[in-house]
Amino acid sequence: MAEKNTKSFILRVDADTMNAIEAWAADEFRSTNGQLQWIITEALRKAKRLPSKKRHSSTNEQE
Repeated sequence: MAEKNTKSFILRVDADTMNAIEAWAADEFRSTNGQLQWIITEALRKAKRLPSKKRHSSTNEQE
């Protein structure tokens, strides 16, 4: 699997919001960090703010 570029940052969230995120993450079998990444990605996708993914010609090389 290819390594992704990631950037760390500090996020301040009130306790009630954090408790809700942690519970949601547990329900989805994700880490809290993974849940936050999913929430952000979904919001960006719905807002059509994600960059388009480039298709690789190597995807069919295994056939």
